[in-house]
Amino acid sequence: MLPWIKLDEATMPGGGVLKLMQRGTEFSIMSGTTELMNSRLSGSEEQLATLSAARLAARAKPRILIGGLGMGFTLRAALQSFPAGSEIVVAELVPEVVAWARGPLNAIHGTSLDDDRVKLHQGDVATAITSGTPFDAILLDVDNGPDGLSRPANDRLYSAAGLATAKAALTSGGHLAVWSSAPDAKFTKRLRQSGMDVEEIGVRATRSGRGARHTIWFATRPGRLA
Repeated sequence: MLPWIKLDEATMPGGGVLKLMQRGTEFSIMSGTTELMNSRLSGSEEQLATLSAARLAARAKPRILIGGLGMGFTLRAALQSFPAGSEIVVAELVPEVVAWARGPLNAIHGTSLDDDRVKLHQGDVATAITSGTPFDAILLDVDNGPDGLSRPANDRLYSAAGLATAKAALTSGGHLAVWSSAPDAKFTKRLRQSGMDVEEIGVRATRSGRGARHTIWFATRPGRLA
């Protein structure tokens, strides 16, 4: 068995450290001892984008916010799933994660960040949400679930106030999607209390439909898609 090698690390604003690890052709991004993502497991993050696109099929030029670049699984799936006229804003707080995408993880990311539809917001996703121009979808994959695991300040994204802010940033019929490594009954309840229509979906970690079962919530702002 090949050993894991640390390629780099990054200190997150507000505390916490991310580590980029490699073992052969496999890569991992970790927060402490917790693995946040692995290059072998992309299925559920891709479905965050593909299931979102299916819900917005009636919208010719959707505006999408992806919270968290990571290894780019959601972004690449979004580029394949959303139409040519889309605008895809990617919010990434940690500059080193963007540097990894153009450096040691370039073979995974490819040219996704250079696509004309992509705009990089290098900063807090909470700031991007309140940028003023509404989104048709907000896709959040910045933690392992609806709590600030990688960064305690992210707790506000999943609070009642944070959900109200996200709802206000959505177009009529638009949706908030949140990825999680596991179900969370309290968060489901909080979502329903936000006044949005909520669907909780179980998805597999791998493209083959095997592996761990992850959770995606879709919370839709009432109204009709334009």
